[in-house]
Amino acid sequence: MEPKIAQKSPFEVDLTEGVTVYWCACGRSATQPFCDGTHQGSEFTPIEFTPIKTGKHYLCGCKHTINRPMCDGTHLTL
Repeated sequence: MEPKIAQKSPFEVDLTEGVTVYWCACGRSATQPFCDGTHQGSEFTPIEFTPIKTGKHYLCGCKHTINRPMCDGTHLTL
């Protein structure tokens, strides 16, 4: 099963060093780019991410990045 493309650009989010977040891998969460549990009962699992520095991070919106959860530009090929 392919993930749903939430958007064809990264999500710019402010994250805090050492504070773990869960990136939505299925693309169906209403709280993009973060998991809200919508994946329950599917083959998808959210990706745990703990930033090593505070500041802006660019999390994948297309859900096809190889560098999960970070945007790697894959959305440009979709």
